[in-house]
Amino acid sequence: MNITVKSLRSLRCLSSRQGGAMNVFDRSMKRKQKQWASSLLDSDKYDYLRDEAGSRVADRVYDVSRTFPLALDVGCGKSHIAEHLSKVEPFVILQNRRKCEIPSHCVLADEEFLPFKENTFDLVLSSMSLHWINDLPGALRQIYQVLKPDGVFIGAMVGGETLYELRCSLQLAELEREGGFAPHISPYTAVTDLGNLLGQAGFNMLTVDIDEVQVNYPGMLEVMSDLQGMGESNCAWNRKSLLHRDTILAAAAIYKEMYGNEDSSVPATFQILYMIGWKPHESQAKPAKRGSANVSFADLSKISLTF
Repeated sequence: MNITVKSLRSLRCLSSRQGGAMNVFDRSMKRKQKQWASSLLDSDKYDYLRDEAGSRVADRVYDVSRTFPLALDVGCGKSHIAEHLSKVEPFVILQNRRKCEIPSHCVLADEEFLPFKENTFDLVLSSMSLHWINDLPGALRQIYQVLKPDGVFIGAMVGGETLYELRCSLQLAELEREGGFAPHISPYTAVTDLGNLLGQAGFNMLTVDIDEVQVNYPGMLEVMSDLQGMGESNCAWNRKSLLHRDTILAAAAIYKEMYGNEDSSVPATFQILYMIGWKPHESQAKPAKRGSANVSFADLSKISLTF
């Protein structure tokens, strides 16, 4: 298996947009999928994507030049972030975990309903969990509430262009064999919406950036098998329960024809959105008032630089 990580761009997001709660995912089904995946004897071999994203979230924590007396990891999985950290102590972990070096306390709870008081944590983290949240605006507001003033939220989630190869191949195969298609890949948040959602929740000094992780597999069936092993199968309410054998074979052929590599492997692209947002505090830097500049852009050409 070959993994390639490609950094695409960094965006400064300052705007916000009002949105409403939705009920897209069957959360009960998602719990069953994750429980089944975690029961596999070789479940660790499916952790490569979460380990990669977790290490990159940890890198962003180290980019902040301060320590955090108390932190929360929302949807921690097997401590994919915590195992890379040493500057956070203690650590509260929501959901399951594996052993890590820093002191931690595990709380089993739903990411959509955080059981903590306001102004509790200096740092909130989340990696590869928020894309299964029905009410993402509400979840971000809860994260904002449990942060202390001047606290920071650093997270990662799957973006809208994820698995576009698989999505397109299944749609074309179903159109050919069945005369129509149903959604087989869960809907994901677009990068253009993420900054708006963070701003709507109350965060400021926002940063959103994108990584594109490309994993090569022997074929489409192996892509689908690994998604199942990760506990990342579709759990949208409008999912189609049955995929015909002929359609699967046709989709696999289309996948290889349209996206196949020279060595006969096929790529699967995972778009990972990374986000940073701060809870406002009077000590934070603020932009200068509009019209307060004392130098005009028209005068820049008159400036003489000497070295």
